[in-house]
Amino acid sequence: MSVDISTPSLEEPTGRAHLPIATGEDEISMLDILIVLAERKRTILWFMVSFALVAIVVSLLLPKRYTASVSLLPPQQNSSMGAAIASQLANLGGMAAIAGGSLGLKNPNDMYVAVLKSRTVEDAMVQRFDLMKEYHERYLSDARKAFESRATVDGSGKDGLIHIAVEDRDPNRAAELANGYVEQFRKLSEHLAITEASQRRLFFEKQLEQSKDSLASAEEALKITQQKTGLIQLDSQARALIESAASLRGMIAAKEVQIRSMRTFATGENSQLVQAQQELDGLRAQLAKLGGSEEGADAALMVPKGRVPEAGLEYMRKLRDVKYHETIFEILARQFEIAKLDEAKQGALIQVVDSAVPPDKRSFPKRGLIVIGATLGGLMLGIFFALAAAGLDIMRSEPTYNAKLLYLKRILSWRPNPAS
Repeated sequence: MSVDISTPSLEEPTGRAHLPIATGEDEISMLDILIVLAERKRTILWFMVSFALVAIVVSLLLPKRYTASVSLLPPQQNSSMGAAIASQLANLGGMAAIAGGSLGLKNPNDMYVAVLKSRTVEDAMVQRFDLMKEYHERYLSDARKAFESRATVDGSGKDGLIHIAVEDRDPNRAAELANGYVEQFRKLSEHLAITEASQRRLFFEKQLEQSKDSLASAEEALKITQQKTGLIQLDSQARALIESAASLRGMIAAKEVQIRSMRTFATGENSQLVQAQQELDGLRAQLAKLGGSEEGADAALMVPKGRVPEAGLEYMRKLRDVKYHETIFEILARQFEIAKLDEAKQGALIQVVDSAVPPDKRSFPKRGLIVIGATLGGLMLGIFFALAAAGLDIMRSEPTYNAKLLYLKRILSWRPNPAS
């Protein structure tokens, strides 16, 4: 007896290899999928070549664009000039702390990036370079949005620089737009006090003017007293006591001015503000030991009897006033100079590290990436089409699935149902 052990034929009547994929509850292996893909390799290749050819044509037809970039160095927050001048206050008895570090922002680049992206700067760019006509827009707001899509401002890099990139079809115009962006920012920054040093300078300038007037009045009053009493010199101990008390009052007044200035930038929990308040309390305690009061320039100073002649009491008061206002004026003048130098450094126009030059290579379209991406997309779509076609073939080979397919075609067609 002979047994037929021949395998089923893998050839269809048309001569094309037929995949022996397991049906029903059997799982489809990876080898079955590879056989399906090999069976329809021409279809997959056709998809890949078609997509690649279309991508080549599209990349050649897309307009070229060029990107010009500018690198900017924003002002630094730490002022070495201010620290150098602050060290000169040591001769006033520990007043260097008053002119200490400034209260800067945590990330100054964010402020400058926001100004560069402001509507004022962008509208100035649109009007200066006639971008409404260039972008074929009727409204200024639409032209501004079109410009925003072609310009990027980034200040979050680790190098600490601000990078501006502008894209245009003309390389020369792209460089002009990038450099013009910086110029428009400079014009705007001339009218804005965007640094903490600028605000400090304005504050101390007003305080200095008031202190100058008060000092002039005190000096005039001392002159009149000298002419009236004829007293021009006091005992050395009394004079030292008067000058010490007046100096302490001046330090207290200057510290109060500093605290008011700091409260315009910092909250009550700021460490520098807390330290300044503690220093103010210490100065008041020292003045209390001398027997004086900081309630005003005319506050009484408790001097032991016999130290100052009766005839010199009036002169002592006037001299005390002069020393008081003189100390305040010196401290405020130094604070004002520190703020001016900090403003010259921080508030100066940002420095251009790399100016924009006409780019020699296009930034768009990336033809190589477009072709590679389209080819991969064609490969994926070809594989999907091949697997879908193999699945339909399997469904057609099953009577149940074949009947369902015919029913689906009938209900999806617009022809009337014969049964009705």
